[in-house]
Amino acid sequence: MAALSKYVTAKNSSIAGGILLVLYLLKQRRRTSKQDRSARKGSSDLLLNTEKDGRKDRAAVDKVFFLRILRILGIMVPRVFCKETGYLILIAAMLVARTYCDVWMIQNGTMIESAIIGRSTKDFKTFLFSFIKFMPLIALVNNFLKLGLNELKLRFRERLTKNLYDQYLQGFTYYKMGNLDNRIANADQLLTQDVEKFCNSVVDLYSNLSKPLLDIGLYIFKLTSAIGAQGPAIMMAYLLISGLFLTRLRRPIGKMTVTEQRYEGEYRYVNSRLITNSEEIAFYNGNMREKQTIYATFKKLVDHLHNFIFFRFSMGFIDSIIAKYVATVVGYLVVSRPFLNLAHPRHLHSTHSELLEDYYQSGRMLLRMSQALGRIVLAGREMTRLSGFTARITELMKVLKDLNTGRYERTMVSHQEKESDTAEKVVLVPGSGKIINRDNIIKFDHTPLATPNGDVLIRDLSFEVRSGTNVLVCGPNGCGKSSLFRVLGELWPLFGGHLTKPERGKLFYVPQRPYMTLGSLRDQVIYPDTLEEQRRKGISDQVLKEYLDNVQLGHILDREGSWDTVQDWMDVLSGGEKQRMAMARLFYHKPQFAILDECTSAVSVDVEDYIYSHCRTVGITLFTVSHRKSLWKHHEYYLHMDGRGNYDFKPITEETVEFGS
Repeated sequence: MAALSKYVTAKNSSIAGGILLVLYLLKQRRRTSKQDRSARKGSSDLLLNTEKDGRKDRAAVDKVFFLRILRILGIMVPRVFCKETGYLILIAAMLVARTYCDVWMIQNGTMIESAIIGRSTKDFKTFLFSFIKFMPLIALVNNFLKLGLNELKLRFRERLTKNLYDQYLQGFTYYKMGNLDNRIANADQLLTQDVEKFCNSVVDLYSNLSKPLLDIGLYIFKLTSAIGAQGPAIMMAYLLISGLFLTRLRRPIGKMTVTEQRYEGEYRYVNSRLITNSEEIAFYNGNMREKQTIYATFKKLVDHLHNFIFFRFSMGFIDSIIAKYVATVVGYLVVSRPFLNLAHPRHLHSTHSELLEDYYQSGRMLLRMSQALGRIVLAGREMTRLSGFTARITELMKVLKDLNTGRYERTMVSHQEKESDTAEKVVLVPGSGKIINRDNIIKFDHTPLATPNGDVLIRDLSFEVRSGTNVLVCGPNGCGKSSLFRVLGELWPLFGGHLTKPERGKLFYVPQRPYMTLGSLRDQVIYPDTLEEQRRKGISDQVLKEYLDNVQLGHILDREGSWDTVQDWMDVLSGGEKQRMAMARLFYHKPQFAILDECTSAVSVDVEDYIYSHCRTVGITLFTVSHRKSLWKHHEYYLHMDGRGNYDFKPITEETVEFGS
């Protein structure tokens, strides 16, 4: 008795110790979060923005979580009759079949053991042959279940990914998310890893909840007829109490999951920056500085994962005791009652072997029922983790919806501007200006030129350019040249006034570092068109060859041998060749207006002269940003910005040529 008392005391001490460990870790995590926030002051905008993002969106298993799940499920299962519904039904059917297979195996296994103990060769062979006969069916059920689960995960991921990309690549939303809105800094992480983990978690939760619930219902029915209703009722009461207790303890897991995914995204982001800017970093010998940045980001992730691992260790300790071992003890107590009670009617009418057989069947069913109860209790942990992924996916959907309706949030406001000109901040409302689409004219009518942060570059910009009148845009760095073109391209919102311009497709932008797409040589010339669109326009490959010859790139086609040759064109082409390829792309599209942003800086003067003359011949009106003196002769007007809010829009004369140079 004393030994039993010590054992119980030790068990209680273990549980109490586990609870104290959880409380200690929660306290440490709150302290770490405060230290992290203090340490991150003055760090990069990415980390600031994502930290705010994490504090803003709570992750917990509550009414909000279930509403979010239902909304996302509406995307992944769009109709009652669809393939996803079919796989849901297949999984449910296989779960039912598997449960019946489990019950049959319990009964058949009991009969085999009874035949062995009773030394009945005939019964042993009969029931063993039954097991062998049903083995293929049981294996088929198990593998059909795996097939349904894997297919459903993939189809859910396909539906959700396509839905998110439809919004992400609608208009310029992908640009706005990174440049106009800073609520989400790691869209690639959300669209790839988080979507996959969310879909896997949803399907696993469906399976891990459906099977135990089905098991419980079936085993309650079987056990009620075998040992009475009181036993299953005790087990269900235990489920309710232990489930509420464990759910309360698991509450921090959702928020910790959100933080983990955010830190993973930050770590991935700093690595991708190193790859993207490797040449510039190498010129600066910046490897040690970049290593410090990567190590600092990685350390933050590792520290969080250490805390998360210890928290899950403590929760696993408590889960194992409450959801598995104590549940098994309760099961033994329940199943033993009718057998240890000698006054029970079954003792009067049953032989010893029949009692043994009943005990084995009831005990195994109750053991399976207790395991099912334990899986439901542990499913709460999965649901809490799922709430973290759900919060991140929901936030992405919310931001995409806002951006596609013209709303964005930007917290990086210039303090100087905020303090000095608060009144103007109230007046400048993003999107309050009006865009009028009209061919062959670009007209700014009392339009403020301002950044998305709210910094005013020019308070009142007014000028008009008609087709055939080339304009040279000049001024110091930061004066607003690129901002002007972003407004023209509708990448940035209008803060007032009127902007008259052709439709987006009739305006073409040629940057200093042209973008070379993944694909064939043909794709580099016709981008963003496809081969089908080229044929629809009636442009032959011979005409494409003429475009290359115009910019002295015909040798590339001769060298590669075919328009369909696929290369890594960003590496294959030199800087000057890429700029000339961009000009060939301009000739292919023949827009009304083209914005040339230092796009001939790596091209010789004679080729540059030919390109500008050819643009005039084919009727492309140019807005050019360049410091080359030789380009003034190809333009009729100049727009000069001084960087202090003033500008001049005047015809080009010999005096202005000298002034501009």
